[in-house]
Amino acid sequence: MKVNVYNQNGEETGTALLPKEIFDVKMNPDLVHQVVVSQMANRRKVLAHTKNRGEVRGGGKKPWRQKGTGRARHASIRSPLWRHGGITFGPTKEKVFKKEIPKKMKRLALFMVLSGKVKNNLLILLDKLKLEQSKTKLMAQIIENLKSKTELPFMEAKVKKGTKSSSPIKKGSVLIALSELDKNIILAVRNLPDVKTIQAKDLNCLDLLSLKYLIMPKDSVKVIRDTFLE
Repeated sequence: MKVNVYNQNGEETGTALLPKEIFDVKMNPDLVHQVVVSQMANRRKVLAHTKNRGEVRGGGKKPWRQKGTGRARHASIRSPLWRHGGITFGPTKEKVFKKEIPKKMKRLALFMVLSGKVKNNLLILLDKLKLEQSKTKLMAQIIENLKSKTELPFMEAKVKKGTKSSSPIKKGSVLIALSELDKNIILAVRNLPDVKTIQAKDLNCLDLLSLKYLIMPKDSVKVIRDTFLE
């Protein structure tokens, strides 16, 4: 599968051949959904936690004697029956949301999502991506060049007749897949809204589907092939 290759100025410099076994895979929505749900569950942080009668403070002394008062017998004021006592059957941090998915299923779902990016013209391939300084302004200019000069349908904004558009760019979130750890790019992207970076070896369905467009240098294709095609 051939795709156009651009430079950092948004100019087309040639074409590249993408491996079919990664970027030309038939979509299976059920498989992708299953993998994404498992990844969301594995990233979930358990915050809700209630204390049972053994965790709440106090209750060391029996509130009154066992017999002779005419009242019901009680051993602790931290019983779930009492106000400010422990909670019965409440949410706890011990609950596990993790879901196991076979490696082959995760890999196949990743190839399906990458193929969908190519088929829907949501992938922009660069000859290289380098910054001499970790300046957000430089990275913003590169993204602006790619959005304004590449001939992709999602870049064209719909403008009503008789009105002028301040920018010919339709906004959308961007994921930048780096072939290796590049601190200059990571620091430059950090302050850009809806733009995130990830190493190509760490690509996954959840991040790809959470962000609309995928930008990556040609070197990232080799990293993806070496990492996921064993």
